[in-house]
Amino acid sequence: MVQFTLPRNSKVVEGQTWSLKHKAPGDKGTREYRVYRFDPDNGANPRMDRYTVDLDDCGPMVLDALIWIKNTIDPTLTFRRSCREGVCGSCAMNIDGTNTLACTKDMADVSGTIRIYPLPHQPVVKDLVPDLTNFYAQHASVEPWLKTESATPQKEWRQSHEERAKLDGLYECILCACCSTSCPSYWWNSDRYLGPAALLQAQRWIVDSRDEKTGERLDNLEDPFRLYRCHTIMNCAKACPKHLNPAKAIADIKRALVERQV
Repeated sequence: MVQFTLPRNSKVVEGQTWSLKHKAPGDKGTREYRVYRFDPDNGANPRMDRYTVDLDDCGPMVLDALIWIKNTIDPTLTFRRSCREGVCGSCAMNIDGTNTLACTKDMADVSGTIRIYPLPHQPVVKDLVPDLTNFYAQHASVEPWLKTESATPQKEWRQSHEERAKLDGLYECILCACCSTSCPSYWWNSDRYLGPAALLQAQRWIVDSRDEKTGERLDNLEDPFRLYRCHTIMNCAKACPKHLNPAKAIADIKRALVERQV
């Protein structure tokens, strides 16, 4: 039988319980949270801390509860957040087993204890903050900007309504990384496979009628790993908090590579 050895200090252990003085866990108007805690600098195992959140003093979203915990109970809790409107993608994390944005995840949508982890299969900087250095480098590698050879027009690059409509479902990506970190192919090959988010961004510029480097962009993607590790599992489309479909974008890129050979 095959035996696997987990890395040192990888086992998640039971952590500290933080209770309210005026309310007990399970009381009406409270929710129990179990939050992943990890500090790579202290050499300790990651742990799951328990918090009792006072709903009478807290907003309805999961991010509201995390901010309440940090401000009221445990100032050492670390997480990213910015816009609180589902626009910046900073507060992406795994909530109740699903990658999503904490600012748009309503506590009422989760039954029982709310369990929160960082985005999966990424190095953890601390607590709920993943290291997305590789993710952002992959996004940069698809050169997500307009590339032209024609002389720059005096006013603007023009598009028809039909040409502009081709960008719908692509430009809305907020680079939260929910899709890529839900993809098994990305888990195992993130050093070479670009992942759903970067490939969605690549398709956004491939179909842009103003861009004049389509062939160069396709050449950059025609690789057994950069593009073809996608096996259409569809986790990316399910996880996307903006309801986009990276799997379709990847299929469209594959189709474009075939069509140019015909």
